[in-house]
Amino acid sequence: MAGRVLEVAPPRRRRHPADRLGAHVRLAQAGVPRAELWEKLPERVRGQVASALKQTRSRKPCFNNWLLFSALIEAALLRMGEDWDPMRVDYALKQHEQWYAGDGAYGDGPHFRWDYHNSFVIHPMLIDLLAEVGAEDPEWEAMKEPVLRRAQRYAEVLERLISPEGTFPPIGRSLAYLFGVFHLLAQLALLRRLPEPLPEPQARAALTAVIRNMIEPEGTFDGNGWLRIGFRGHQPWIGEPYINTGSLYLCTVVFLPLGLVVSDPFWSGEPMDWTAKKIWSGGQAKIDKALDI
Repeated sequence: MAGRVLEVAPPRRRRHPADRLGAHVRLAQAGVPRAELWEKLPERVRGQVASALKQTRSRKPCFNNWLLFSALIEAALLRMGEDWDPMRVDYALKQHEQWYAGDGAYGDGPHFRWDYHNSFVIHPMLIDLLAEVGAEDPEWEAMKEPVLRRAQRYAEVLERLISPEGTFPPIGRSLAYLFGVFHLLAQLALLRRLPEPLPEPQARAALTAVIRNMIEPEGTFDGNGWLRIGFRGHQPWIGEPYINTGSLYLCTVVFLPLGLVVSDPFWSGEPMDWTAKKIWSGGQAKIDKALDI
């Protein structure tokens, strides 16, 4: 598929006002190339991919979580064996360290924002970025442990936000990404790094309840089976300038645990009530504690 996409002759690149900002986001979403995708590409196509990634350097990312998109592109170039820019990586990591607000949450730029971009982007990309480049610099390697602990704390909070009915607060921007809100929770399940107070079957039950609540309402899909903009059903008013039909599919990150084998406790364990459901039914759950890292 990647080969077909890049085989255009002569290259006629589509320009759009949003390209100045969106190129980092679209290309970084490809992530660091995995063997299944990368090694099977013809050498010529690999060169085209690397060239396309390098062209994003002419775009200035916004001074917020978008720094991580630029950094992840450089990590991809490192994996490809291409020239890469450590400064873009270091800048993104250092800025997010400065933007850390405490108790597992980062500011999205210099200011904290009540939205779910800590889960959509910030924590997952910090984890992926450091996994790829940590060995390149002792300072980056030392960031891994606190970054993971902060992510685990934020995942604890995410799980506690899921109501007994399987709903969660519609706070902040990008709500059209649906259950993509729980990207971080799904990622930590895939990595088998869920926080200790959160058993895998409990996370599965909570995520399942949310998915059903958001995917089953009438109007969620159009006549051709494509997702429609909305938080629950078709709610076009919830769209934003950067939201389109394609971007809605960020919601699929919640399915990352499908990368686990069927015998993994996430899938094989008996269903468990999640935290809010336990407490609101009169049951017992662990006391919530802040993280001082």
